[in-house]
Amino acid sequence: MTPAPPFPLRTECPPGACVCERDTLMRTPGGDVRILRLTREEEKRLVQRLESLTSLADLRHMEQRLFEQLGVRLTIGTSPNEVRSLRGITVLVQDQPGLCRKTRQAIPAAIKKSMERHPEIVYALLNAGGLFEGL
Repeated sequence: MTPAPPFPLRTECPPGACVCERDTLMRTPGGDVRILRLTREEEKRLVQRLESLTSLADLRHMEQRLFEQLGVRLTIGTSPNEVRSLRGITVLVQDQPGLCRKTRQAIPAAIKKSMERHPEIVYALLNAGGLFEGL
């Protein structure tokens, strides 16, 4: 058994309600337990912060912070076909042990909510590939 980390841990999900593999992660020697720092209260703060993104730079900053502090990797991209609406933007949270299923769904939903409020984020994301160059 790995010794308990020196920070508060996320409480366990009810049995059968999640596939986060929290117990396996806790038993793994040298396992990356940073994700367990994301308590339910911290998750609420994170979702609020993601819902208040105002620019692509802000989104990229949060993407980097999520990886540095929690080990969470995001993949944000566009559909291989056309992007006619926000549905053409994909926001994926990579699977990792200890990451709750609900959190894996809440992060993309919060980012998309920011994109709805601030369409300039989507335009900047699309333009990162040169879509709007010269217009």
